[in-house]
Amino acid sequence: MRLLSPGPGSRAEKIAPTVWLVVNVRPAGTRALLAELASLGDVQALYDEARRRQQAGLLSAGVEVVPAARTVLFDHLDDAAAFAAELRTWAPGPSAPRAGTRVELPVVYDGPDLGAVAELWGIRPDEVGDAHASLDHEVAFIGFSPGFAYLTGLPDAWRVPRLDRPRPAVPAGSVGLADEFTGIYPRRSPGGWLLIGRCAVAMWDPERVPPSLLAPGDAVRFVAVRR
Repeated sequence: MRLLSPGPGSRAEKIAPTVWLVVNVRPAGTRALLAELASLGDVQALYDEARRRQQAGLLSAGVEVVPAARTVLFDHLDDAAAFAAELRTWAPGPSAPRAGTRVELPVVYDGPDLGAVAELWGIRPDEVGDAHASLDHEVAFIGFSPGFAYLTGLPDAWRVPRLDRPRPAVPAGSVGLADEFTGIYPRRSPGGWLLIGRCAVAMWDPERVPPSLLAPGDAVRFVAVRR
């Protein structure tokens, strides 16, 4: 693994819509709200807007903002009802390029689903690793289990379905694909993603600060390691 210094301009600027619509807002406990959105792009725009407001002192730094695939959770709110009304008035501006950490992760591309992915991509199994490692990835959010980062970066034509029947146990470090995401299993767990390789770098370490290696906004490049 190699950590690189953050750099501006690592991602093209996204243009936010001129009219901002949160699809739905619903309570998630007495001091939390779940905002439901139409796309991952809307999630990232709302997350970025919340972070901007926290940095400007317009939103309490104590409010925890947790993005997911189509939702953003706002936790530790002083007045959830008032915040729900305010949230619908937000009109995020263009998202600036993120200055997250840049990380390189070594991967041995020898997963059991290389053949299936190669068929979906229209290439040979031995070409999957180099193709995947040629892409720029970004951490969209953390979910499923501690340290499991959902990475965007797959072209639309390379999206893959999940397994019809999930595996009861996927080894820690397995690199998998599902829909538009790449993920690395932090620990042994059930999983239905198509497995294309393995990474020896720990995604989650309770003794590390912070324990999760990756965070939303981090840029990731995979490096193909030959056995």
